[in-house]
Amino acid sequence: MGATSVESPPPITDAGSGPRLAPALALMVGTVVVFGLIAVARSHQVDVPFRDPHGKMFARKLLGAVWIFVVLSIADVAIRWWRAGRGAAAMRAVVRTRWAPSRLALVGAGLLAYHLVYICYRNLKSWLVFRPIHDDRMLQLDRDLFFGHSPATVLHHLLGTDHAAHPLSFFYAIFTYVCTAALVGCLAFLDDIRKAYVMVIAGMWTWILGTASYYLIPTMGPVFSVPQEFAMLPHTAVTDMVAGNIADRAQMLADPQAPGSFVGVAAFASLHVGFTTTVVLMMAYLRKRLLTWLAGLYLVPVVIATVYFGWHFLPDLAGGALLAAMSVLIAHVCVYRSLRRPA
Repeated sequence: MGATSVESPPPITDAGSGPRLAPALALMVGTVVVFGLIAVARSHQVDVPFRDPHGKMFARKLLGAVWIFVVLSIADVAIRWWRAGRGAAAMRAVVRTRWAPSRLALVGAGLLAYHLVYICYRNLKSWLVFRPIHDDRMLQLDRDLFFGHSPATVLHHLLGTDHAAHPLSFFYAIFTYVCTAALVGCLAFLDDIRKAYVMVIAGMWTWILGTASYYLIPTMGPVFSVPQEFAMLPHTAVTDMVAGNIADRAQMLADPQAPGSFVGVAAFASLHVGFTTTVVLMMAYLRKRLLTWLAGLYLVPVVIATVYFGWHFLPDLAGGALLAAMSVLIAHVCVYRSLRRPA
């Protein structure tokens, strides 16, 4: 038989997790419904319908997540089969537990709920364009914190405006893939589906709390407020993202009813920092030491890039980290109905 250590468990059935997840499932569905109703109310208020440009915010993201789950799930079964003895009986046992219809249904429900929250978040973020912004106050706060200097300009002097820009742009641009990998990886590989649901619900609440913070302090970010401070940076993928966001904002303000009008700019809090911190905290919560370190190492260039490219003000970073901690706590309580940490 295969190893039976904590790091290399034999095939594990999470039979019974479904019934024990029923309260969390109900809370998750209720969260989706309430957040959806808030988004619908805001849609009526601004008189702009829900949009999913080219399917990128919901349809394609959900389909992509499903395909990634299929690939990772096959890898999960193969690894467990190999550890369990590599026989026909072992394969049947692994498939019966890991691909049980009840478990796959819970995976599907989690993915659907997460992506429904995400499309509501993206539309609410888009409609933020109609609220007055407060970048002037945030710019002044940044300078007060840095003794009269711009934090971005300080980073430009420290790191330079050439060689550092390209790797920082890369780390910033792969954020979406890191989010998806963390979410789907938990659903595919974790022994207990309940722990995977903590990740799913924490991800949902990161977007929900992030949306609330956007409306609490509507801002755009330094690169949009004082673009001259970033004019010397070389052309990177981030340059195209900034230009695209400026054009999208102008189109939405000029013609909100145009089918392609959709905005992706908001600063407080930083959800690049927020969701990455959620991943770091979740890996620590799951006691995955190596993954915690890797996620933490990824968080460092993300934090630097958000300031270096002017996407966010300094308070946005702290705000993102705070809402990440809140999201993981909320998710844990939703799943386990207790503040105690599971064994």
